[in-house]
Amino acid sequence: MYKVSILIPVYNVEKYLSKCLESILLQTYKNIEIIIVNDCSVFEEDEKIILEYASKDNRIKYIKHKENMGDGAARMTGLKEAKGYSVLFADGDDYMSLDLI
Repeated sequence: MYKVSILIPVYNVEKYLSKCLESILLQTYKNIEIIIVNDCSVFEEDEKIILEYASKDNRIKYIKHKENMGDGAARMTGLKEAKGYSVLFADGDDYMSLDLI
């Protein structure tokens, strides 16, 4: 099976992030990697949520920028780390139908 890389830039989305991650982790296609790039979110809750999910699922890779660089730079950081055959971009406030992939 081909691996799919899902890249999620995160910046101040603590209200939506759990729903986003749940919808990705519950995909019917399981051979995925999830690369989350925290672009220096000002809300500590974003990082707490990411670390909680990362501790439960080894498909999650967490990267934290040292300074805010913007959505495009966060996506590029994720692309550099992606190992999948295909790449899917999601935002921290998105959610997916369970059979999207």
